[in-house]
Amino acid sequence: MENTLALSDYRALAELRYQIRRFLHFSEQAARKMRLEPQQHQLMLALKGLPDGLHPTIGTLAERLQLQHHSTVELVNRLSARGLVRRSRAGDDRRQVLLGLTAKGEKVLRELSMGHKAELRTQGPALVAALERAMRPTKSAPPLPRKTPSRQFGEAGYR
Repeated sequence: MENTLALSDYRALAELRYQIRRFLHFSEQAARKMRLEPQQHQLMLALKGLPDGLHPTIGTLAERLQLQHHSTVELVNRLSARGLVRRSRAGDDRRQVLLGLTAKGEKVLRELSMGHKAELRTQGPALVAALERAMRPTKSAPPLPRKTPSRQFGEAGYR
């Protein structure tokens, strides 16, 4: 593994971060226009888009959102109070609580997702290009010359 990076690597990483941040900023603003906090939108999207085989539980969503269990509970409480998410007991294990979007939640998420898809058609190419540049192997960067302490700073290199 390379242990040096060229200036082009730093620029590629910075550009990738910028493009990701641009899209996230768009997403945050879109959620707020719908009177949602960005994490509430993320929870709704994670709930709707769960991969097959995963159960829609607080624990699963906490993992998918990389949040603490109690933070996920609070997000669900707020979404439930607004009529966007519902809780139900699992059929076979009545102790397990499953989550789902309500019809109102489905409508809000659909509107947000359509806007996100449109934004990706606009911003997506720049994001993909930035990702591709950041993934390129590092070109051999010449090692930086070792600086020797100058006499004005003494032996330790500082006064």
